[in-house]
Amino acid sequence: MNPSGWSRALFGADPKLRRMMTYWGATAALYTVFMAILIAAGSRGLIDHRAALGLSSYTAGCIVLSYLLVRFSAGIGLAPTGAAALQAVFAITCTIWAYSIFGPLRGAILMGLMVVVVFCTFALRPRQTLVLTAAAVGAMGVTMWWHQAHDPDNYPPLVEAVTFMIMAGCSMSVTLLTGEASKLRARLKGKKEALEQALETIRTLATVDELTALSNRRHMNEVLAQEERRHGAGTGTADRGTCIALLDIDFFKQINDRYGHATGDTVLRSFAAAARGELRAGDVLSRWGGEEFLLMLPDSGEPEARTVVERIRARVGALAVEGVADGHRISFSAGLTARRGGEALADTVNRADKALYQAKSAGRDRVVSA
Repeated sequence: MNPSGWSRALFGADPKLRRMMTYWGATAALYTVFMAILIAAGSRGLIDHRAALGLSSYTAGCIVLSYLLVRFSAGIGLAPTGAAALQAVFAITCTIWAYSIFGPLRGAILMGLMVVVVFCTFALRPRQTLVLTAAAVGAMGVTMWWHQAHDPDNYPPLVEAVTFMIMAGCSMSVTLLTGEASKLRARLKGKKEALEQALETIRTLATVDELTALSNRRHMNEVLAQEERRHGAGTGTADRGTCIALLDIDFFKQINDRYGHATGDTVLRSFAAAARGELRAGDVLSRWGGEEFLLMLPDSGEPEARTVVERIRARVGALAVEGVADGHRISFSAGLTARRGGEALADTVNRADKALYQAKSAGRDRVVSA
């Protein structure tokens, strides 16, 4: 199996799972350092050697078990917060055990609770972190009380009481502070998401006609510019087969005057939906202004482009628009032309506009080529 295959097998392929496995890896590294300290302290007689080996074995088991819980959390239905909480419990039990065996060095072990609190800040909700910290402080308090009651020479009651108060105060303070930081991070994340949504809305409004959901004129001008760059503009190169059609709904002002602007809007939306249904991949239809629409047909000869426009004309002619009398047929006039050589597409659009005027002058409801 190649390295990437081993990586997928050990840490999964899902990005979210791999991120969780990265957190596990960081935690495992801390556990490993902790075990190294335990073994070194035991070998030098600072703590009981057998007790150090016992806690090291427990810690190694925690590493393996936490790996299995995180790696296969989806299969066993364990939520990420659940896995994080279990890892925190492992860390708390290791801290309590270490406090019980570290003798004069036990005060330094209490720093482990701070690490647990900070870890929980990134993995749990503030309230969950507060509950877990309170449970850890309570468990540590019981441990301290038991030791000072059964071994007062090595665990002086007054020293244990003062140590407990400092540990409890620091732990709860860190929990509250990190909880506020977590809430602030959540608010900032929410604002970031809202800003991204607003930017996406702005992008949409900048490129899409709100009424018809077609490209607007601003975006269509960008599309035309891209098409020019794709084939070259003003270079005298051979025609690469871009056709332009201007479509204008016939007697639209009369529709507005007779049936109202709301019905006129319905006609525009119905026209756009019908026309969109006849477009090919690559064709771009935009609302050019009012009841006028511009259709760009790239990589097309004029006969092929005319076939598309005629299909649209037939489909629009069969429309039954709510609010428009049954006897009123929706139709449009169109001017169609192909780009000549390497001319600017603005010139092609102007020629299509002249052909549209000819279609209207000839009686409307027709396609005129230029």
